[in-house]
Amino acid sequence: MATDSEKLSKLQSAVAGLSQISENEKSGFINLVSRYLSGEEEQIEWSKIQTPTDEVVVPYETLAPTPEDLTETKKLLDKLVVLKLNGGLGTTMGCTGPKSVIEVRNGFTFLDLIVVQIESLNKKYGCNVPLLLMNSFNTHDDTAKIVEKYSNSSIDIHTFNQSQYPRIVVEDFMPFPCKGQPGKDGWYPPGHGDVFSSLMNSGKLDALLSKGKEYVFVANSDNLGAIVDLKILNHLINNQNEYCMEVTPKTLADVKGGTLISYEGRVQLLEIAQVPDQHVNEFKSIEKFKIFNTNNLWLNLKAVKRLVEADALKMEIIPNPKEVEGVKVLQLETAAGAAIRFFDHAIGINVPRSRFLPVKATSDLLLVQSDLYTLVDGFVIRNKERTNPANPSIELGPEFKKVGNFLTRFKSIPSIVELDSLKVSGDVWFGSSIVLKGNVSITAKPGTKLEIPDGAVLENKVINSPEDI
Repeated sequence: MATDSEKLSKLQSAVAGLSQISENEKSGFINLVSRYLSGEEEQIEWSKIQTPTDEVVVPYETLAPTPEDLTETKKLLDKLVVLKLNGGLGTTMGCTGPKSVIEVRNGFTFLDLIVVQIESLNKKYGCNVPLLLMNSFNTHDDTAKIVEKYSNSSIDIHTFNQSQYPRIVVEDFMPFPCKGQPGKDGWYPPGHGDVFSSLMNSGKLDALLSKGKEYVFVANSDNLGAIVDLKILNHLINNQNEYCMEVTPKTLADVKGGTLISYEGRVQLLEIAQVPDQHVNEFKSIEKFKIFNTNNLWLNLKAVKRLVEADALKMEIIPNPKEVEGVKVLQLETAAGAAIRFFDHAIGINVPRSRFLPVKATSDLLLVQSDLYTLVDGFVIRNKERTNPANPSIELGPEFKKVGNFLTRFKSIPSIVELDSLKVSGDVWFGSSIVLKGNVSITAKPGTKLEIPDGAVLENKVINSPEDI
């Protein structure tokens, strides 16, 4: 049985021969693997976990108002860059290509909305906030083509790639591309924790610093609530916080989300994977851990440079086992949120739920396409007529999983302002101008097609056949 150091040196010499990736990527990968093999992961001592105080996780409503003077606001915004994590494919929703080009509302894609938002900000304050897109090798080519359509836009748009690492074959701990898998399946992007080194290695970090940029706002491209917030930016600049994670109150839908804790005098992200088995239920309880990470992050660019150069960002490694064409492989990944403990004066800000509106599935698409929201200057604004602060819970069956199928099954998106929950399963089709209220459950029996007629108003109903409507 090979020792870990033998495994590593064998892997290292195999990786050295891979021509598809840069020297930076090779050393980053080997660094990650050697940390993984050394088993340096510190176990969290459960008894040392403390609930963060309001100094560490600042309530949003206590933030100072933004300066009323437009020139002061312009000064703030001129220090800012927006970076969207754009490495994900829309495969779970049945789309090919980057997820950010799925149409969200009124014919606008995620990317269109992001561009319109920054354009209106730049126009309003006469500033120049650039947009960066961190792609993966999966989304790079498509994104380059898509970005061309914004060539007449007033925004500076820059793209760069996150690292490309070889998947490791579990059986003999060798790189998959060396074992007859030279195509895309041999590789993986190592999670968004890679944003720090990729920003540096791409040359973008130094270019931004030379233009006087100080902060970058990083968010997932599919989170429609992740818009530039002047109050947060103002707070970070005034308090010289090097890192800020936006957190928001947990609901039952978010029990697996990472949370912020105070640990040995520093603020730290606690993920479910780090929790000892006997404490998992406690971690999931909304009573003790009341907040979770939205992955909206604000970073000081000089601090990022300092820490990357010092090789100080040793985030927890997330082993992600997969099976590709019958071969068991391992991907080692890191998450950007885990870097919080390495920055000085790092804080969380407990933001309103409206800043977390991710579209992970067609059930989320139903929410944002409905009358629950309107679109203003690229911003998705919640309908004031909805009195319940929580969104309806929506469960759609597999027939609705792919965006194409989802769109054909709705003649128009129903009104859901007064809906609490919706469950749909089976071969169900929706007419136009339907109103859903309260709790609605619709189940088509196997082999039967169930059509909800135009103009139907369904309130607190369980429907299993046309007679129930």
